[in-house]
Amino acid sequence: MKVNPPAYKIIRPHGYLLPILLSVPHSGTLFPENLDKDFDQMHLQYPDDTDWFVDQLYDFAPELGITMIVAQYSRYVVDLNRDPTGRPLYEDGRAITQLVPTHTFFGQPLYPQVIPTDEDIQLRKELYFYPYHLQLREELQRLQQTFPDVLLWDAHSIRQSIPTIREDPFPDLILGNQNGCSASSELISTAVTHLSEDKSYDFCENDPFKGGYITRYYGNPQQGIHALQLEMAKSLYMDEETSTYIPDCADKIRAILIKTLTALASQLKIQI
Repeated sequence: MKVNPPAYKIIRPHGYLLPILLSVPHSGTLFPENLDKDFDQMHLQYPDDTDWFVDQLYDFAPELGITMIVAQYSRYVVDLNRDPTGRPLYEDGRAITQLVPTHTFFGQPLYPQVIPTDEDIQLRKELYFYPYHLQLREELQRLQQTFPDVLLWDAHSIRQSIPTIREDPFPDLILGNQNGCSASSELISTAVTHLSEDKSYDFCENDPFKGGYITRYYGNPQQGIHALQLEMAKSLYMDEETSTYIPDCADKIRAILIKTLTALASQLKIQI
């Protein structure tokens, strides 16, 4: 019997270590073989809500000294950035996909017949959700053995326009910090300064995304764990319609990410 791959992969730094853990929870595209028949085949072949290529976009991180944890399974199997109790992230009327989604962001059903039961959801949490978060916690603890304060950077991307969430297109870059609660004001200021520096990109803070479960749950500056979420428009680095990675576009935003993360690492060492 074929064994399914693990829920995540860890990519460790090449020697030098910075006090940053980079989480990529939504770039996974795998589906467990035993679930193939349950999903609508169109969404199985092309899970559109995937944060396409985000792991590739940040593949410079280990050379900088940053540890990466990258999900391998699609968010349609289980969403690693949702509260495991099922509590919604927002209660303002926008479309929100659940811990185990039954519909896409555009309202299309993922299951043509039977939706997952409570037992199915519990099993997916045990096989995919909890292992990712257990490893995430272990990596943060590992960093805290060397550094008194560390940063968890949660990396995401999204289509520029999703009317079910809001009518207007999203800004190019959205920094989420739970209204200043998930990281120190110094780190937030450093991130804002570098992400908003290039005026060819629209930048916004906490609107419309304040940070998902990962940012909210782990961000605890008083305990030395700072968490920031960066949501970016997919169009900054890929063709949304053909799902093609565009290196020239990606290189421009990668330069901003490198500069931002390097500055944050320096700020951590200074302030903390």
